[in-house]
Amino acid sequence: MENAALLSKAGKYLTFELKGEIYGLEILKVQEIIGMMNVTRVPKTPEFIRGVINLRGKVIPVIDLRLKFGMESKEDTDRTCIIVVQFKGAASVMTMGIIVDEVKEVINIESDHIEETPAFGADTNTDFILGVGKVAQKVVMLLDMDRVLSLGEEAIVEQAASQE
Repeated sequence: MENAALLSKAGKYLTFELKGEIYGLEILKVQEIIGMMNVTRVPKTPEFIRGVINLRGKVIPVIDLRLKFGMESKEDTDRTCIIVVQFKGAASVMTMGIIVDEVKEVINIESDHIEETPAFGADTNTDFILGVGKVAQKVVMLLDMDRVLSLGEEAIVEQAASQE
C-alpha cells in the first residue's frame, strides 16, 4: 500500500468489542454512544436489523453488528450499547445505530501501525475493513462504516427507518 493511503487511515478510532475481538471505527463517523434501549422490531427485515429507536424525536435504524458479521446472537448485557454512526449511503448520508458488546476506548493509530487488510480468498468480502491496526500487543480491525452494508442492505435499512 502506498504511503498516502496509509496516512489517510491514520487517526483516532473508537474501539469496541464483538465476541472477544477488538474493532475500530473512525471517530469522525461516531455521533454518540448510548446505552441499550428498547428497539422496535420492523417486520420482514433481515435478522441483523434489530429494528428502530426513537432518538430525541428522530427514528433511526439499528443493526446488530454480531449478526451482520455472521456471529451468533448474544443476550444484551449492561455493557451492550449502541454506537450512533453516520455513513455515506448511495443517495445520502444516513444515521444508524450499531449494537456492540462493549465500547472500549478512543485510540490514536499512526500510519506505521496500520497494515493492509490481508487477502482471505476470492469468496471472502473484506471491502468493509479499512485496514488492520497494531496497538500494543493487540490487532484492531478498522471498519469502513460506509461499506459495512451492501447497497441492497442500505435500502432495506433506510426503508425500515421510514416505516416507524
